[in-house]
Amino acid sequence: MIFKIKAYGHENVTSKHKSTFEITKDPEIGLSADCIVGVAMDNSMLEFPDDFKKAIANPDSEIHVVLDTENGHDEIIGYGHENLTLTHPTDIVCRKSDYTCSRTLMIKANKAACDLDEKLIEDLKNKKAMEVTISVNFKS
Repeated sequence: MIFKIKAYGHENVTSKHKSTFEITKDPEIGLSADCIVGVAMDNSMLEFPDDFKKAIANPDSEIHVVLDTENGHDEIIGYGHENLTLTHPTDIVCRKSDYTCSRTLMIKANKAACDLDEKLIEDLKNKKAMEVTISVNFKS
């Protein structure tokens, strides 16, 4: 199962957050938004198909998020949880912790904003487009 989102970088991307990264529909961010790496995304979790949401809410699911820009690439792996409602209309957050809320896409992620590829972050600081590919697999 795969879902794609297009987002854009912003001049205020700092990518310093140590436990999360976020992509938002909001077109603007301030310098204090150190977890946000993408803005103006074209879809939200509300557009996920029901079977995709069900797969993510399964504790046996492994979620992969691939971030691609013109010069950068990164892949983040995390896990699903039965408490993931996937109902936030503007934000998608990937977390290293096991905290869940309506904004959470995955928990126990292997990377946060500060861990992402430097070329990817440089492209995002320069407002380049980013393709976000979310896929769900099941742990064996």
